[in-house]
Amino acid sequence: MQHSNQMIRRYKMYLQLEKAVSPNTLDAYLRDLEKLRQFAQDEGKELTDITYEDLQTFIAGLKDIGIHPRSQARIVSGIRQFYQFLVLEDVLENDPTRLLAQPKIGEHLPEVLTVDEIDRLIDSIDLTTDEGQRNRAILETLYSCGLRVSELVNLKFQDIYPKEGFIRVEGKGSKQRLVPISERALKEINAYLPDRDALTIKPGYESYLFLTKRGKPLSRITVFHIVKVQAELAGIQKVISPHTFRHSFATHLLEGGAHLRAIQEMLGHESIRAT
Repeated sequence: MQHSNQMIRRYKMYLQLEKAVSPNTLDAYLRDLEKLRQFAQDEGKELTDITYEDLQTFIAGLKDIGIHPRSQARIVSGIRQFYQFLVLEDVLENDPTRLLAQPKIGEHLPEVLTVDEIDRLIDSIDLTTDEGQRNRAILETLYSCGLRVSELVNLKFQDIYPKEGFIRVEGKGSKQRLVPISERALKEINAYLPDRDALTIKPGYESYLFLTKRGKPLSRITVFHIVKVQAELAGIQKVISPHTFRHSFATHLLEGGAHLRAIQEMLGHESIRAT
């Protein structure tokens, strides 16, 4: 992979010296190119070996984890500039991005919350109410782990490994996966446990983590209602649902430099090739 790193360094000098791009633009180009470099590394290829078919697979992966078309388009634009540079420098004869279509900006995808909006939403919860701490733990866990609502409401005590920092999730088709959980989410869960212990739990539901005040597992509708109420209290204008936390989780991880394949695995998706 040394050749790819060398090409990126040359490209960086080109952007700085010949194109005179701003530091922010430079960082954005290199950050998006790093996502493709990671993908190429997973495929056992150098960036100069990437084909049109590889690029289609890479973009399918972005779409698979719910990255907004506008962000997809920005990433494609940056990658296209890199390969145009390689052709200009006679490193490549053919540009693999030449036939690459731009993602459709008008395509509808769920909204993505910023980190500040997620903090506002969680901070808007009234901890003096009976369900306040439970709801705070729910939203932290949704975002921290990128869970589906069905996965959240079925979460059990034996699925949490606090020392290791993981939870075990049973997804679609009873497929299990391990997902990291943040210290913040674990802290909120621990703060919720005294309230849970005070409940009269219905027989058969003792192992479920999140319960109603009647001692039964939460319904999906209840979680939707919690998100809707807190969004209104936090003054968030976007139309959101519990799934928004999942998309936000994936987007923030990708923007933070996480591997595309790792994000897919945490979300419980199939491999990029299967997509």
